[in-house]
Amino acid sequence: MKKLSFFALSIFISVTICAFFPGNAMSQESERLEVTEGAVCLDVVDLECTGADTNFPANVGKLYCITKITGAKGASKATHVWYYGHTERARIALDIRSASWRTYSSKIIQTHETGDWHIDVLGPEDEFLKGIQFEIGP
Repeated sequence: MKKLSFFALSIFISVTICAFFPGNAMSQESERLEVTEGAVCLDVVDLECTGADTNFPANVGKLYCITKITGAKGASKATHVWYYGHTERARIALDIRSASWRTYSSKIIQTHETGDWHIDVLGPEDEFLKGIQFEIGP
C-alpha cells in the first residue's frame, strides 16, 4: 500500500509541475524564426527575386517582397506588413511549411505614393523579425 501511495504522490507532483511550468516540463525546443534573406523586387520567378532594388520609379505598378525564413519546427505563420511612411497599407499573412521556406507578398503601388516605404516581417506571435526599406521616386 505504501508503494501505491508513493506512486500516486509521484504522479500528482509530476502533473502539478507540468501544469505550472509547461516550458520546462517535457521540454520541447521553442520555435525561433529568422529571416535569412529579404528583398523588394519587380517580380518573383521560381521563388527567386528578379529586379531587386531599394529605389523604384513611381510608375512601377506592382512590387514584391520575398523572404527566406528559417527555424520553423513545423507549420507556422509569418506576416509581411507594408508601410507607406508610417501608414500601414497592407498586412499579408503567409504560411511557413518547413524549416527553410521562401515566401512572398505583393503590393500595387499608386503613382502618387512616392517617398519612403518599408516592410516589417513579423513572426507567428507578431514579433518583429526584419525590416526591409525601399523608396518610390517621382
